[in-house]
Amino acid sequence: MHSYLEDRQQITDLITGWIHRDLGQWEQLAGLFHPDGVIEITWYEGPFTGFIEGSRRMGASDLRTKHLIGTPVVQINGNRAIVETNAVIVAENVRLDLGCSVHNRFYDLAEKRDGVWKLLKRQSIYDMGGFTFPSGPVAIDAQVLKRYPREYAPLAYLLEKSGFPLSRTFATRGSELESAIRENAQAWLAA
Repeated sequence: MHSYLEDRQQITDLITGWIHRDLGQWEQLAGLFHPDGVIEITWYEGPFTGFIEGSRRMGASDLRTKHLIGTPVVQINGNRAIVETNAVIVAENVRLDLGCSVHNRFYDLAEKRDGVWKLLKRQSIYDMGGFTFPSGPVAIDAQVLKRYPREYAPLAYLLEKSGFPLSRTFATRGSELESAIRENAQAWLAA
C-alpha cells in the first residue's frame, strides 16, 4: 500500500513528465495517461491519443513550443486526485518570426488504477500572456487577435496563424468556465 508521499511523488512525476511532449518522446508521453484519458487545451479537445498525433504534426511545423512546469498542488481522495499546476507555455513560429509566453494552470484529474497513478483528464486555465519578437516588431492582425480572450490571445493567434485553429473559448482566471471546471472536479473527487 502506498503512503501519501509515495502517491504524491507519483502524481508529481506525471506532471513533470510533460517534458516528453516538448522533446517529442511520444511513447513516454502516452504513458502519462490512462487509455481513456482526455485533454482539453486551446488547439485540441478529445482522446489523449489524438493529442499525441496532433503534437507530432505540430512538431513537424514551423511552430515550436515549450512548457515550464511548476510544482503541483495535489488533493487526494482515495484513488482520485485533483492536481493544479502553474505553467508557462512558450511558443514561436520561426516563419512568422513571432513568439509568445502564456501563463496557465494545468487542471488535471488523476486516478490510481491497479496501484498506478495516471492522468484521466487535463484542462487548462489561462491567466495572462504576451507576444515576444525574436528579431524585432512584426505586424499583428488585430482582427484575429480580438477574437480571443486577452489571457491567451497571443497563443491563440500564433496557433491559428500556424494552422492549429481554436474551436471554442477556454477558461481564464476567474471566469465562469474556471468555476465550472472546479465544481465538476470537486464533485468527481468526492464521488
